[in-house]
Amino acid sequence: MTKHRRAEGPATAGYRTSLPWRIVTRGAEYLDRRIGWDRLPVLPGLLTLLGLRVRLRQKNLHDTGHLPAVDPPEPAPPSASHKVNRTADGSHNDLDDPRMGMAGTRFGRNIPLDGIAPARPEDVLSRPSPREVSRALLTRDGLIAAESVNSLVAAWLQFMIRDWFSHGTSPVERPWEVPLTDDDPWPERPMRIMRTPDDPTRDPQAPPGTPDTRVNVSSHWWDASQIYGSNETEQRLMRTGELGRIHLWDDGQSPFPSDPSRDPSRVPGFWLGLAMMQNLFAREHNAICDHLHDACPSWGDEELFQRARLVNAALLAKIHTVEWTPAVISHPTTVKALRANWWGVAGERVHNLFGRISGSEVISGIPGAAHDHYGVPYSLTEEFVAVYRMHPLVRDEWHLRAAADDRTLRHCTLRDISGPGALKVLETTDTADLLYSFGTLHPGLVTLHNFPRFLQEFERPDGHLQDLAATDILRSRELGVPRYNDFRRLLRLKPAASFADLTGDPEWAEQIERVYDGDIEKVDLMVGLYAEKLPAGFAFSDTAFRIFILMASRRLNSDRFFTDCYTPQVYSRAGMAWIDDNSMITVLLRHHPELRPALAGLTNAFVPWHTPQGRGS
Repeated sequence: MTKHRRAEGPATAGYRTSLPWRIVTRGAEYLDRRIGWDRLPVLPGLLTLLGLRVRLRQKNLHDTGHLPAVDPPEPAPPSASHKVNRTADGSHNDLDDPRMGMAGTRFGRNIPLDGIAPARPEDVLSRPSPREVSRALLTRDGLIAAESVNSLVAAWLQFMIRDWFSHGTSPVERPWEVPLTDDDPWPERPMRIMRTPDDPTRDPQAPPGTPDTRVNVSSHWWDASQIYGSNETEQRLMRTGELGRIHLWDDGQSPFPSDPSRDPSRVPGFWLGLAMMQNLFAREHNAICDHLHDACPSWGDEELFQRARLVNAALLAKIHTVEWTPAVISHPTTVKALRANWWGVAGERVHNLFGRISGSEVISGIPGAAHDHYGVPYSLTEEFVAVYRMHPLVRDEWHLRAAADDRTLRHCTLRDISGPGALKVLETTDTADLLYSFGTLHPGLVTLHNFPRFLQEFERPDGHLQDLAATDILRSRELGVPRYNDFRRLLRLKPAASFADLTGDPEWAEQIERVYDGDIEKVDLMVGLYAEKLPAGFAFSDTAFRIFILMASRRLNSDRFFTDCYTPQVYSRAGMAWIDDNSMITVLLRHHPELRPALAGLTNAFVPWHTPQGRGS
């Protein structure tokens, strides 16, 4: 096993600080500031992004795990199975540091720890209040569509987020009390937004000024925990106990406990798009089990389950890397960069013919390269959470249509297909028709004045009314994520000098200036991200993309099962072939072959599908 590289602070080892790399990183930052990576030809643009990624690894990975702690989560004792199996809670991914990235460990940061602002009421609730920002700048009057993609991008993103992170269930005590203006129609005064749960491992004797921290109740690893659970109990409930398979929505035995409090359809955020993705990849797991059983008939239930889980998780990571992300940021340079993350600059064809031709991640991609934490123990970060607040992707109105002939089946609102109602729609409408409807409907663009109205008046399963737009603004303030200009400075980007500099829309510039009383430094991160001028082909902001440059590759680089253990000896030859040979399109057609006409000729399942009229809706 390759020993991982660690250091006391931000990454400083080897090539990352050699003279050639110092030249590359400084040159990349110069070109990016003077011209912009997106305005360069593809090859210089790729080199610029490479240099930016190295610089971000050097300067924007900060560990919170070394801060004083009590009673951190304890991984199970080491066992031989940990060398070849993912654990339910994410422990033992790094065999030298088995707690790293497991459920219940802290979020890291992409900003220096001394730059984390404390969650003082005067800052969290300061003018403009989160509710004022929601009403004035985020409310959707009509859908602003992202016409280059389809609504599966929204379903997929939430499906991924359910794997990556959760701060847990908010306590009901001491809610934030958001002041309201006299003309605000909100039914309760003041508006109450529950707090993010405290870090249960925080040492009460920590010195004053110790940065605030929170824990991720999910595993930090890209391990498909949204399908398989984040602990042994959840995982056992999902499994049938036969041939490695897991329960499906409609197999006659619910994969969830009868206790309503543990029913995921009653967890805030559950909706039809998420249910569809869960269903599709539960079926994919079982298909992988059947494939592995045919290749290795002597394997029992446990071996089939563990190999199929590895393969399914890797396929999800591949789809996100080379299909979902290039669809939503479809600039020619980023498309090539993302494909290089998986296959290297040598490309997919060379990989398929010869496999890895180099140990370098640049030449042959990250999967199968040596793992590297870049001097900082792996975790997801609060800034990563903040830039993934992309609720505008979700439509308010849903026109469900038949895959066979495009006839209208029913009209739904987001309210109709959320919560337990999502399962009712899934039970009464053919899944192929639902997938077709999502594939031919545009999502929203991640921009101002495009937040789903239903989510601004969202009734939680516990009856509590919530404005998720206001909550998103408040969360970044509460968790010490910097405001927009400071965020850009910490990423070595030029801050907005004025409201006109922030956005290319003069009317929006006036609105933002009015809401923030003329102070550009007060603009919240999410508002700035939504207001930015977008690079060509982008459905979200360039500033957010900087965190993706860093964290999208880090989730692969740090994970032993995508690097050192991404081998036929661990996955099996049949499992490795499954990952290589499949895509989102093949997954869809395997389980729903009736979608073939809608997908004919497409190379990416997240772009608008064909309709009988030959165009998306």
